[in-house]
Amino acid sequence: MNTTSFTDILSQIADYKRVEVENRKKETSIKALQQKPFFERTCVSLKKAIADKQKNGIIAEFKRKSPSAGMINAKADVKQVTTGYAKAGVSGLSVLTDAPSFDGSLQDLLIARQYNQIPILRKDFMLDEYQVYEAKAFGADAILLIAAMIDKQTCEKLAHFAHKLGLQVLLEVHSESEISTHAGDYADIIGVNSRDLKSFSTDLSQAEKLYELLPGDQMKIAESGIHKPEDAVNFKKMGFDGFLIGSRFMQNDQPEKACRDFSHQLKKSSL
Repeated sequence: MNTTSFTDILSQIADYKRVEVENRKKETSIKALQQKPFFERTCVSLKKAIADKQKNGIIAEFKRKSPSAGMINAKADVKQVTTGYAKAGVSGLSVLTDAPSFDGSLQDLLIARQYNQIPILRKDFMLDEYQVYEAKAFGADAILLIAAMIDKQTCEKLAHFAHKLGLQVLLEVHSESEISTHAGDYADIIGVNSRDLKSFSTDLSQAEKLYELLPGDQMKIAESGIHKPEDAVNFKKMGFDGFLIGSRFMQNDQPEKACRDFSHQLKKSSL
């Protein structure tokens, strides 16, 4: 597929996401979400886990497909993969819950929570406070907010609500303009996505270019396009605290093994 076919992908996603959220509101009330077992659970800090020197700084992602790559791993088992990630020493998990673009679900998040104690990021296209209620009810510890998709006012509103429920917030940016318009202390972590969500092209140099523009006192992670342990080591040397890695693991028949091997090599490269 050529990149021009993705020009309006975010607006298309936003359109179907709004409809999806409104439909889910009719199916499950906020009161019903508040009564789910995990809603009263105390969240685990993703920030502390990334900073923990006993971990490797990786947020390992579970996803079956993506808009840019299509189907990556249709047969992946969420329990097997996420528990394998945890055993590999990752700092946290990222679970895609969007169905049309990533073949994910809230059930994937629920299963990951049931079998893991480490922090979990609900990765989805967050537009509405209802989705924050869902994240808490299904066991997430943090949510993702995408600067390319929502304005700063909406980001701040959703972030403050997430904090009210005990969740942390990862703000994702890709450009100098997004840092300028969206950066703020309402985000617990700021992530630089090396993948342009408008064209879906990936350029690791983007994170390097933007690093100096990031708020100095915020935890920083690099996202997308990290295929070699050396990539992660280089980002660490720049000053990034952690990394979000998904496709590199999921494209393997045994994502958990790929993660374990990557983690081992990362440890050796860091010595």
